[in-house]
Amino acid sequence: MRNAEFDREQVLRAAMTAFMHKGYTKTSMQDLTQATGLHPGSIYCAFENKRGLLLAAIEQYRLDREAQFAAVFSNGHPVLSNLKSYLDGIVKECISCDAAQACLLTKALNEVAEQDEEVQQILSSHLDSWRQGLAAQLRRAQHNEELAKDKDAEHLARYLVMGIYGLRTYAHTHPAPDTLQQLAEQLYRDVCA
Repeated sequence: MRNAEFDREQVLRAAMTAFMHKGYTKTSMQDLTQATGLHPGSIYCAFENKRGLLLAAIEQYRLDREAQFAAVFSNGHPVLSNLKSYLDGIVKECISCDAAQACLLTKALNEVAEQDEEVQQILSSHLDSWRQGLAAQLRRAQHNEELAKDKDAEHLARYLVMGIYGLRTYAHTHPAPDTLQQLAEQLYRDVCA
């Protein structure tokens, strides 16, 4: 049996969109074949089953988010300026997304993680890695004297994670761009104060 040839990243991003739009449980194999352009047999051959496709999509999501994070924070600008740009980017994502969509990690955490310990561990690991990345940037800001050295970078990173996920969740019921921008700016001020 020969392996199907396809652009794996493109397929995984299409699957991410399908999972984010309907959630894991409500996304059917027909939805996934339509979204990815693959036949069911190709999906089973490449990913074993719908769960395998979800795990691969979560991994692609992590890689995409890490690349986005690295691009924002490696441009040579001051760390806190980059943090502001990062938060502004999240607001833009919230504004541009369909109200039925959400961050893939949030959707998966809310829907699948309670029933699947492996998924929960993977998602927890991704969130911890993101928090650690934020903490590292905040420590760098302290080193560069942009942020007071007496602040707890780990605590601020946890606060940012909470605030960003809260912002994404709030955007589903209150998508007004001005409100979301004000909340992101408050989050930024809280970290920098």
